[in-house]
Amino acid sequence: MKSDDAESRGCAAEIRLATEDDLPAINEIYNHCVLHSTCTYQESQEPMEARRQWFAMHDARHPVTVAEMNGRMVGWGALSAYHARAAYRNTVENSVYVHREYYRQGIGSLILRDLIGRGRAIGYHAIIASIDAEQTASIALHGKFGFEEVGHFKQVGFKFGRWLDVIYLELLMGGVTAA
Repeated sequence: MKSDDAESRGCAAEIRLATEDDLPAINEIYNHCVLHSTCTYQESQEPMEARRQWFAMHDARHPVTVAEMNGRMVGWGALSAYHARAAYRNTVENSVYVHREYYRQGIGSLILRDLIGRGRAIGYHAIIASIDAEQTASIALHGKFGFEEVGHFKQVGFKFGRWLDVIYLELLMGGVTAA
């Protein structure tokens, strides 16, 4: 069975922390998904000012990363606060987005593996993924890294004229103690 990992496909992408200069490319990748996919339930394009505010809410404990290949951004990922209440401080939600021209090339695996590593290094106990049930590639990607389904909410989103289900996946990091 052929692996979908970036390494096995010879993926030359490199992961680095995002900077403000990356925000237009991050937004371009995201806004394409807003208009053409159920991988986000946002229905209108994200304006740059909102993207800047989103980025400002990320810090060393909530990194935003980008994948670059041959000088071009091909994807991005983030660990974001899962909930504002203090008791959730050891849990984050992940985001992984790949540029449409680079699907199925192992970029998502590279980004998710990096986010998990960063989450462990920071000391998080759990990473949550909230994924549209039709996004089987994303569900499979997370499953490959040990995420387990912990919830299935039916018809909680409405986009493109139809009701959508959300699958919640969780990765327990193991060995991490409460901070």
